[in-house]
Amino acid sequence: MRKYLSAIFLFFIFLAIYYIGSFTKTPFADCVGFVLDAEKGKFMTVATATTHFLYINTVILIKNLTGLNAIEASRFLIVFSGAATVSMVYLTVKNITKTEWASVTAAFVFGFSFSFWRNAEIVEVYTYNTLWVSLFFFSMIKSFTENKKNYITAAGIFLGISLWVHIQNILLIPAFLVFLFYFRNEKKYAYGSLLTFTLLFASLFILNTSQGLAFSSPYTSDQGNWVEETFKKNSMQYVKDFFQSFAYLIYNFNVFAFFGVMGAVLLYKSNRKMFFVFLAGSLCVYGFSTFYAVSDNYVFFLPFNLIFALSIGYGLSAPKYIYFKKISWVCLMIPVGYLLSYQIVFATKKGKEFHAFKQYKGGLNYYMLPWMNDNAGILEFTIDKKEAPEPIKWMTLSAIEYIKLMKSKGYTEEEIKKL
Repeated sequence: MRKYLSAIFLFFIFLAIYYIGSFTKTPFADCVGFVLDAEKGKFMTVATATTHFLYINTVILIKNLTGLNAIEASRFLIVFSGAATVSMVYLTVKNITKTEWASVTAAFVFGFSFSFWRNAEIVEVYTYNTLWVSLFFFSMIKSFTENKKNYITAAGIFLGISLWVHIQNILLIPAFLVFLFYFRNEKKYAYGSLLTFTLLFASLFILNTSQGLAFSSPYTSDQGNWVEETFKKNSMQYVKDFFQSFAYLIYNFNVFAFFGVMGAVLLYKSNRKMFFVFLAGSLCVYGFSTFYAVSDNYVFFLPFNLIFALSIGYGLSAPKYIYFKKISWVCLMIPVGYLLSYQIVFATKKGKEFHAFKQYKGGLNYYMLPWMNDNAGILEFTIDKKEAPEPIKWMTLSAIEYIKLMKSKGYTEEEIKKL
């Protein structure tokens, strides 16, 4: 039990951080759509690219068991998953490095990384998804470091389950196949892992086709043609996307990005099998996320960011960086970095213009600060019939439907504005 004390402390620390910073009112983007599906209380029976079968059904189950409304049930799952993932980062790095301070530092760096922190504060699928992905990574690493064969099978189970949360995780299949290749001599466990994963993956198609949906439905959606649009960009847009992805990386990991790169170099030298497993996953996820034609593509980097955080921990544990142990507390200053960045950008003319343009959903606060307490809400925006300077009809349509549903349950408009 004592060896898990740090993981438990980290869990409760980030549980408090994420809960305190959690949204005050239902945010913009996809949030109200998720809340609407959960509030209806009807379990999802199809698994398309946008239904997020396991996420929605888990929220509904929590709602039914606890009596919470959909918003609070969602908050519980998201905050819990976020804190648990931070603990998994600690446990995974500790398993590789056997170094306490590097493991704790890597956990704080990931927990404070902008993309993950932001998604732990809003109604979204990504912290829950990242938790399952972290279990997949943990199982693979355990298989390498401790030669515990049951973890080979567990890796297939966790990756298969993660597909029911978010189909993006098919991008991790190449990493899984490289992993199984290295354990091909453990036929019983490797084949068992592959079979279990295949059954879980195939079940997505069986579920959908049995209800008359197209075979391609698990990885397609009628809400947009984002993959097709990705291949219609010109060369300059691809270049811009690449530099934007690099900016995301720096904003998420700041000075610790150096240790992430060095961690990858050190892993290549010390354990090439593990290196190539995670290289396969990194290239697929990073490449897809960089060029994917959606406005919120930053969230798709999260599995890569998780790998990078593990690499940061591995880099920090190198003997030549032992001097950094004395100042590793700087990871606690990451939130201050966000505040400083916000002030610097807000002081510029373009920053002020951007803030004014996006004021309807919080301006620069929404884009540069990860916490979401005291945020602008989509429901209040919709009820007050406010106008946005850009198209957001896809958001307000779900908001209107949710407002009607809550009115049918006896809520007044003033009460709904506060949700």
